[in-house]
Amino acid sequence: MEAGTAPRQTTGSKTIADLLPKAAELYGDRVAQKHKVGDEWREVSFRRMWEIAREIALGLVDLGIAPGDRVCLLGNTRVEWTWVDFAITVTGAVVVPIYPTNSPEECEWVIGNSDAVAIVCEDAGQLAKVFQVRDRLPALRHVITMTDGAAITLDELRERGRGRDAELVRRYEAVKPEDPYTFIYTSGTTGPPKGCVLTHGNYRAIVDSVGERELFRGDDDLVYLYLPLAHAFALLVQLGAFDTGAPIAYFGGDTKRIIPELSETQPTYLPSVPRIFEKIYTLVAGNVDADTLRRATEVGGRYHDLRVAGAEIPAELQEAYAKFDEALFKNVRAAFGGRVREAVTGAAPIAREILEFFWAAGVPVLEGYGMTETATAATTSRPEAHKFGTVGKALGGVELKVAEDGELLVKGPNIFAGYYKNADASFGAVVDGWLHTGDLATIDEDGYLSIVGRKKDIIITAGGKNLTPANFENDMKQARWVSQCVMHGDRRPYPVALITLDEEEIVPWARSQTHPPIEDTSIAALTQNEKVRELIQAEVDKANAKYAQVEQVKKFAILDHDLSQETGELTPTLKVKRNVVNEKYAEIFDSLYG
Repeated sequence: MEAGTAPRQTTGSKTIADLLPKAAELYGDRVAQKHKVGDEWREVSFRRMWEIAREIALGLVDLGIAPGDRVCLLGNTRVEWTWVDFAITVTGAVVVPIYPTNSPEECEWVIGNSDAVAIVCEDAGQLAKVFQVRDRLPALRHVITMTDGAAITLDELRERGRGRDAELVRRYEAVKPEDPYTFIYTSGTTGPPKGCVLTHGNYRAIVDSVGERELFRGDDDLVYLYLPLAHAFALLVQLGAFDTGAPIAYFGGDTKRIIPELSETQPTYLPSVPRIFEKIYTLVAGNVDADTLRRATEVGGRYHDLRVAGAEIPAELQEAYAKFDEALFKNVRAAFGGRVREAVTGAAPIAREILEFFWAAGVPVLEGYGMTETATAATTSRPEAHKFGTVGKALGGVELKVAEDGELLVKGPNIFAGYYKNADASFGAVVDGWLHTGDLATIDEDGYLSIVGRKKDIIITAGGKNLTPANFENDMKQARWVSQCVMHGDRRPYPVALITLDEEEIVPWARSQTHPPIEDTSIAALTQNEKVRELIQAEVDKANAKYAQVEQVKKFAILDHDLSQETGELTPTLKVKRNVVNEKYAEIFDSLYG
């Protein structure tokens, strides 16, 4: 579990524009990137990464890209994304990432709203989205492809760059901390996405704050990255790793291969959204009886609490832990590659029970808090200083306070410079340096932050009771059979829920039934099956037991398909778009009050 104990070293860059040139100079031939080609993991050094990015950058200059121009980047997480990202940055231009799951119309909005003059696409599939809307984008002058398709290729761009002089140094040295570094468009659970203007100073400050955490400790460490680089979370992880000389292994492009690739790469640090941890926990909980799981979590938790504190571990506890370790915990660690020192979960809430289990197993999964408007992060948890159920304490240089109405306010050098072409006076407003986050929160006497819910998500029943839907929803998502859960009940007499089934779990269960057998195991049929409804009812009853009667879900409906990004119900980070769900399934919700 332990790895990477070298003293912390950083590039000391002034902005993000000079980070890669300094990293190449400092770390040279050390491995910066690992990426999969076929069945082989190939390596790229810091020096080589800079050579490639420099050629792309000079090619962009040859195309006429000027400092301050916006250049969009549309593609999955891969090494080419990173090369292009740094190339745009060192020219003094502004990176505008677009999620690869976006529709042509969503791409059009980001390209048009940002006034982008160029876009770099991953492949022919992403190019097709741009070509479909290009006639409505008069500012867009250049379309480039990373791999294939009818556009300028990266190889052609690099060739153009090789013929230019070294004006690049003048460009990236001229970039100031207050200059825009990236426009990140929020995934938008309501309304069109807004472009958060984040400066070089914002990200340099948050990279420094995260660096104090010593998440990355040099070339013995390895980060496994599958999160979309269009999201602020993955971007910060990448910048933090390269600033300290830690290499990154980029996933091969297939999310179903994440677990096998963790075994192949053996990372020490894993940033993730909750779903991967929820799935592994659900798998364990489905194969270990509840009493054994509870006892194992209790024993493992006490063992690691003492170990991290440097305290003596009683022989009796060591013996009990060794038994659970042999039977359970070592297999959990192996699922993550066997070397994970720390994992971080973000972008959505995760149940406390899941965090406690992984802590007991020797895979610390810790929460932080932040948003795009805080340049990704604002708080962090540490192995030696954490409270499960909270999202940790403020990062260095960041201040937190709770307003009279319960809204969390954040202040620091990481606070964004506003929304591009959109002076929003409500959520996201910055007043006297304090960002109004839109999140309801509490801060305990030790400085640990707890997020209660979103102001706009609060349900007020017809009886005037305020409900935070995320609590019940997260409880339900722990259930083996449940994929998504959405509570509904604003201005209604009682709360109800819309539930979707986890196909990977429910279908094998249905096929195993014999008394009587279930003939049709399609999801559409299972949603109507009485035995399935009994299963889900038991999970609803279990979750309801935690809440007062007025807060309990009285009725539920099972949807005959899962929520998805493609159908517009989830954001790219898999958050539910409540307004879309409430509107799309209004008839179903209405029927629960009939």
